[in-house]
Order: sequence, then C-alpha cells, then structure tokens
Amino acid sequence: MPDRNMHSWNILIFSYVQNWMYSTALDVFGGFRKMGLRPDHYTLPPLFKACAGVGDGSLGMVLYGLVVKLGLEGCVVVTSSFLDFFVKCGSVVDAMRVFSNMSCRDIVAWNSIISGLGRAGFYKDALTCFREMLEASVKMDSMTIPSVLNVCGGEGNLIKGKEVHGQVSKNLLYSTDIAIGNSLIGMYAKCGCLDYAEKVFRKMTNLNLVTWTTMISCYGVHGKGKDSLLIFKQIIDCGFKPNRVTLTAILASCSHSGLIDEGWRIFNSISLVYGFEPSVEHYACMVDLLGRFGYLEEALDLVKNMKVMAPASVWGALLAGCVMHKNAVIGDIAARQLFRLEPRNSSNYIALCCIFESLGMQDGVSFIRAKLKDLGLVKTPGCSWIVISETVHKFYQGDRSHTHSILIYETLDGIIKVASLGSDLWEGD
Repeated sequence: MPDRNMHSWNILIFSYVQNWMYSTALDVFGGFRKMGLRPDHYTLPPLFKACAGVGDGSLGMVLYGLVVKLGLEGCVVVTSSFLDFFVKCGSVVDAMRVFSNMSCRDIVAWNSIISGLGRAGFYKDALTCFREMLEASVKMDSMTIPSVLNVCGGEGNLIKGKEVHGQVSKNLLYSTDIAIGNSLIGMYAKCGCLDYAEKVFRKMTNLNLVTWTTMISCYGVHGKGKDSLLIFKQIIDCGFKPNRVTLTAILASCSHSGLIDEGWRIFNSISLVYGFEPSVEHYACMVDLLGRFGYLEEALDLVKNMKVMAPASVWGALLAGCVMHKNAVIGDIAARQLFRLEPRNSSNYIALCCIFESLGMQDGVSFIRAKLKDLGLVKTPGCSWIVISETVHKFYQGDRSHTHSILIYETLDGIIKVASLGSDLWEGD
C-alpha cells in the first residue's frame, strides 16, 4: 500500500491479535509509532490483549499511560480492555481498582472482573459482583454464565449453580451453547453431583473435545477411572484426537482409581501414538499414580529420567506418595528438592516431618521443626466449609469459634455413637 492511514494499521494489529499472533501485533505497533501516528480507542484494546498474551506487564502499564495522556479513560471499550489485561495477568487488586473507578460498566467489564475473581479463588467476591451486576440491570450473556458456574463449583455452592442452570434452561441459545454445557458438567461434578453432570452430558447435542475431557475429569475425581477410560475410548471412536489436557485428565483419573497398567499404556502412547513429548503435568500424574500405590522406586526413576528438570509439582507428587507409605529414604530425596525449589512452602517441611514422626525418627522431627522455626514458617491449617443460605460456614481442626459449635459437636458425637452400634440399629428403626 503506497498510503496507509490509521484505519489500515488498526485492522492489521487487530487481525494479528485475533489470530493469537501477539508478538507480531506488538511489532506492528512499533512501526505504527515510528510513523508518528497517535493510537485511538480502536488501537489500544487489541494491544492490551496482546500484552496479556505475551505476559508483558510493563508494556501494558506504558500503554495505560497513553490512555491517560490521550484522555481515553472515559471510553468503556478501552477501560474494559485494560481491566481484562490486569485480570489475565493475575493482578486482581489492580483489576478491582480499575473496575471500581469505572463510571460506566458494560457486560465485558462485569464478565472480566467476575472471571478474574473466580480464577484467583475469590469466589464470594465473584458472586457478590454477579449479584451487583444483576441489580444494575445488566443482563448476563453466554460469557458470564461459564464464569459464574466455575465460581459456584469452586465454592461448592450447589444452590446458586442450580439457579443459574434454571436460567440457562429458559433460554434456547444458552441451552445449546457448548461452553455453558461444559461448565455445567464441571460445576455439578465439583459440587459432588456426578449424576447431574451425567444428565447434562447426555442431553448435550453438540460435543467438543473440551466436553469429553471435562467428563473424563469428573469421573476421575469421583474415583470412577474405568468410566473415564470408556469416555476416552469414545473420544477416539468419534474421530477426536486427544490433546495434552485430555491426556492429563485421563492419567489423573487412572491415578485416582489405581489403574497402573492403563496409566502406563496411556503415558507411553503420548510419544508413540500422539507424537509429542509428555509434559510436566503428564509426568506429575504418572508419578502420583505410582506413588499412591507404593511403586516409589519406579516413580523416582521416572523423575530422574525426565528430559527436563523436574519442577515442584512432580517432586510434590513423589513426596505425597512417600508420606502415604512412610518411605523416609525417597521422601528425604523429594523433600530436599522441594526445599530448594520452594524454600518458603511450609507444607513440604510438614510432609517430611510426618514421615519421620510415623517412623519414630525423633531426631529428624526435631531437625525439621527447628528448620521451620528458623525460617519463620507456620503450618497452614486445613479447612472444610459448607454453604447454607448463601453464607459460607468454615471449620478448622479443633476450632470452636462457630456460634453453634456446641450443638454441632453434640450432633456429631451422636452420629458417631449411633454409627458405632452397627447396622442393626438402623434396620430396627
């Protein structure tokens, strides 16, 4: 083109971003600037997406400086894209700050903040934002629903999840949306309702690889590894080619169900059949499978033979198996690697301490406890919770701070006493 105007440059940048060619889009923007052109509200949104895609937070902040300089802060499209940039970079606090300062919020902004809070684990805050969105008369769309369902699954809020499902059922477009169907399956599985997840799966008319993979994961977390294998076979029969995520899901399912032979077969097929090297996640799943069922030497050999340096997730899976089977020798090897990779993670020290304690190795216990004290680390307490009337009730070990703790413990003691009497009492009642 002998003459390139602003519109030409914007189209090229946008097109590269739409095709996930983020680095190229940023290079084009460099040429755009050299021409002395000034970015507008069409230029900046795809550039923020490109910055998030390549993980360049500093460039994103420079671009936001341009937003302020050009007086585009009041433009909803630009501010929403900047908000989305913060969300995708994991800067939830900054994202909330931008969102709070927005004078006008469209559905894109609401979707970004709900999704970001959900991915960061702030489930209660995400549901609060969803409620505020509806109160502001902003209607949810096909992008809102998967994010909200993910939040409901993460928090275990089955009631809210069913409410959203009810809204989905009333809208024909939503009820046939594959992404929404996949999210419903995941939400029900996370809330412990595998039968509901199966019903959604069977009713879906359009299935993609994500659908099949989600169902494999659902069966896996419920210990139904053989059902996962059946789904995996159906994927192949339907002409789908499993990707890395699908293979991770089926290996995790084998791990939860103790299907060692099947796990080895699938792990070996990754390079032999599907033509790519096993990823870190695949190794972690396989090490977890071997470690859970006492094949700790084989698991250690697998880690040592990795073509890349084993990360914390792989060594953590091996250490977990050593805790389960009280293997101090391999446990010490795994723990020392984790101390190097994650020096501030108290869980690794606690795990090794548990092995030493179970074997009566008091010198080892004293050494680990002294190490924890020197580093100023404390054990993160485990927590269980239940949602009643949209209120989350949390319980920690030995915690009696709940307002109804006396009644709760009395009821629990009664259940334990009745259970200890055997099944005859239940049959008599």
